[in-house]
Amino acid sequence: MADEQKTRIAVEIYGQTYNMVGTETSSYMRQVASIVDDKMREISERNPSLDTAKIAVLAAVNSVHDYLKLKEQVEQMEEELKNLKG
Repeated sequence: MADEQKTRIAVEIYGQTYNMVGTETSSYMRQVASIVDDKMREISERNPSLDTAKIAVLAAVNSVHDYLKLKEQVEQMEEELKNLKG
């Protein structure tokens, strides 16, 4: 992993600037930040009395929920493919 070039980028999420460092492209990292920002704003619109920390936790919970559902779907599809191949 030492050979991988690091991308460093400043992004804005829910009105705060964060410095991100990773091995992905800057456009990918901006997309991730944009999705997080969108999710936090969506939660805030539905629950205007929540503070930023609670909004961030709910955004994380929603993201993990989505991830687990997609992971389950992939596993089911892999099982179906395995069965089709015989």
